Amino acid sequence: MDRRTVILVIGGSLLATPFACYPQKPAKVWRIGFLSGGARPADGAPPVALRQALEKLGYVNGKDVTFAGRWADANSERLPGFAAELVGLDVDLLLTLGDPASKAAKEATSTIPIVFVGPGDAAETGLVKNLARPEGNVTGISDPATELSAKRLGLLKEAVPHATRVAVIWNADDRAMTLRYGKVEKAARDLRVTIEPLGVRNIGDIDAALATMSKERPGAVLLVSDALTGVNRKRILDFAAAHHIPAMYEFGGYVKDGGLMSYGPSFDEMWGRGAFYLDKIIKGAKPAELPVEQPTRYYFLVNLKTAKALGLTIPQSLLLRADETIQ
Repeated sequence: MDRRTVILVIGGSLLATPFACYPQKPAKVWRIGFLSGGARPADGAPPVALRQALEKLGYVNGKDVTFAGRWADANSERLPGFAAELVGLDVDLLLTLGDPASKAAKEATSTIPIVFVGPGDAAETGLVKNLARPEGNVTGISDPATELSAKRLGLLKEAVPHATRVAVIWNADDRAMTLRYGKVEKAARDLRVTIEPLGVRNIGDIDAALATMSKERPGAVLLVSDALTGVNRKRILDFAAAHHIPAMYEFGGYVKDGGLMSYGPSFDEMWGRGAFYLDKIIKGAKPAELPVEQPTRYYFLVNLKTAKALGLTIPQSLLLRADETIQ
């Protein structure tokens, strides 16, 4: 065997066997902790819209990412313990829904990146110092719901001009929700509407609020949405229908379930942006480098079937502004 043949044989054998001798390091599987103050879904998984958005970004559930979820079922006192549990599981990132869950996560860790969705105005509630420069380990999708609350009352008054007394149901233990109530109360003076405050803190308070409205029926209801009122959404929707009370909600899901009107952002779109933040952090970005976003579009929905059942004729001026009408 000449020298050239020896070189070719040795070189060929080296090229043929490098991966057998030196196995590749497996790709990292990112473990995401999910924390919500709401009810645990039947599948025990984070929202479908979030998972679909991550899939579009190239993440395969179980291969590239896994989830560990905790839901407080409208009992905010459980959130700090759940946040500590998730931190103890050595998750790589935390994704939170709502202000109480986001603050519980922030108090549980100053090192694990946190992405929040739907906490109300994150700067106004103190979740971050500044939307453009969030600092620390927290960023995400804020929601100027405080300002939107006045808009919701105005739309409700246009739809039900004879309503001079509007009941407002909100979680009085949640600062973000109380800020929204305060804005409604202020807007009511300009609209010459009397507000009936029905602050709630637990399921028993929901019963009391409905009993109050049964005794003296308000002209309309405005529901401020959070984990507590969300868990009780069917009861509130059914009550409004049974007592023929027009109601304004924050999210379109209520209207699709039979509510009269809603004005607010799309949660599916917010979950999509939440996935975008997770992707950026996985690829090396720091939360402090990612300015807090706000939804870029808000949707006005009207359920005409419900309006008919209530004996209401929705003004054409409102219908022309609706993004969706449900027949």
